[in-house]
Amino acid sequence: MSKELGKSRYSCEICGKSFSVCSNVIKHIRVHTGEKPFHCDTCGKSFSQNNHLTKHKRVHTGERPFHCEICGKAFSQTSDLTNHKRIHTGEKPYHCVTCGKSFSQNSALTKHKRIHTGEKPYHCDVCGKAFSANSNLTSHKHIHTGERPYHCDICGKSFSASSTLSTHKRFHSGDRQNYCDICGKSFFGISDLTKHKRTHSGEKPYHCVICGKSFSANIP
Repeated sequence: MSKELGKSRYSCEICGKSFSVCSNVIKHIRVHTGEKPFHCDTCGKSFSQNNHLTKHKRVHTGERPFHCEICGKAFSQTSDLTNHKRIHTGEKPYHCVTCGKSFSQNSALTKHKRIHTGEKPYHCDVCGKAFSANSNLTSHKHIHTGERPYHCDICGKSFSASSTLSTHKRFHSGDRQNYCDICGKSFFGISDLTKHKRTHSGEKPYHCVICGKSFSANIP
């Protein structure tokens, strides 16, 4: 660690990055060394910075000191509160440079970009199928395990994916929020709307490998 005289700048001797405060360059050097001197006395997990340990401890204590002044919801981290507030304000500061679509969270933008790049970094260790989002991989794994962790509190039916449960609940509420922009017909699920639209477009994306006949729906 070196100090530039007259400028009060502290530089990292490994990468050359400069800091105005000595303690900041000490923290930064741990990026290179991998040192994690702050340990959780509950689970043993280690961190490179003390404030990261403080945030982590709230996982064990359940402490949520940051409150939304609009709805009162509480959060364990200020970053989570900031993201939450955008639900109320409608702010979407993260923009896709490819299509212009905007998002309230940077993580949502990162997932969205994979639509354009085709990147699928999450792989199933059972069958090898790849996914663009970790949540999709988690839902997919339930096919192999048979697990159905999402339960309808009205009829008790269980599902392997939360999105399927959400669609199912609309049968109870009568909510048909997916509308055809051609004829106005409404549907409970987006997949049902997609199938319906093929009656207008004539699209038949499913082909029989034996006779070559095409179909608008993948019916066994």
